[in-house]
Amino acid sequence: MILDCDPGHDDALALLLALARPEVRLLAVTTVSGNAPLEQTTRNALRVLTLLGRTDVPVAAGADRPLDGVLRIAPEVHGASGLDGADLPEPAAEAVDASALELASAFLEAEDAVTIVATGPLTNVAGLLSARPDLLPRIEAIVLMGGAIGEGNWTASAEFNIWADPQAAAAVMTCGRPLAMMPLEVTHQARLSTADMAAMEALGNRTGLIFADLMRYFARVHAEWYGWDGPPIHDAVAVAHVLGGGLITTRRYPVSVEVEGRHTRGRTVVDTRPFSSAEATVDVGVSIDREAFVRMLLQAIAVFP
Repeated sequence: MILDCDPGHDDALALLLALARPEVRLLAVTTVSGNAPLEQTTRNALRVLTLLGRTDVPVAAGADRPLDGVLRIAPEVHGASGLDGADLPEPAAEAVDASALELASAFLEAEDAVTIVATGPLTNVAGLLSARPDLLPRIEAIVLMGGAIGEGNWTASAEFNIWADPQAAAAVMTCGRPLAMMPLEVTHQARLSTADMAAMEALGNRTGLIFADLMRYFARVHAEWYGWDGPPIHDAVAVAHVLGGGLITTRRYPVSVEVEGRHTRGRTVVDTRPFSSAEATVDVGVSIDREAFVRMLLQAIAVFP
């Protein structure tokens, strides 16, 4: 797996889950601007890896702005650093001296089949597909967290990751490789409760204490926006989908991305009509076993010091 991310509280849990599970070999982490500027998201990835004792995983910085050149970030949700709310360690390693494109390409050249899990704006992934079409057969699947069948979260129509770079999302949706999309409809089911965050803390390890603090910070905006007592763990759902086990139910639909609409920019148009003549190419998450998902997260957190 290559994890392309913009940490981000839920990205941090996605990274932890990928590292905790023995069936996943995390080859690399590539970072993109999104929840925070690129410098911060890269630093956050390194801080999380330092916390988890996995600075052996290479990190490469990618795109510092979307394809249209206009940076869009989310400090309202994740704080100024992109990962506010806990005392994470300073990075004990640096990003590699290569771009995200170069690092991802190197692993794709070396491996027969790599799954790309993308939990931020899709700028890096679109750049890879454009620059190295020869490597397309090496991509086993692209699993992304983003989009919505109905209501968005950043606008009435659009989820943040797709809204931040709809041109990139449109390119990924038409790349021809197997695609899975975890939209808000499924990630909003994957919510932690107050009791779940207390259970993280009760694990007693440093990792559990820090992630409990991170999730409590992340919960505050969802309490304001939705009245929920805990945050949805959007990005870890994409990793959970790769793990399989029947945790997530998907349906295959045609999906397109609205790039230029005045009110619908960034909308993922998911054609759920049973009589649609469009080709269904995207496995779209529609439900998740929340209790099993939370157990998986707690077990993953317990793996670390």
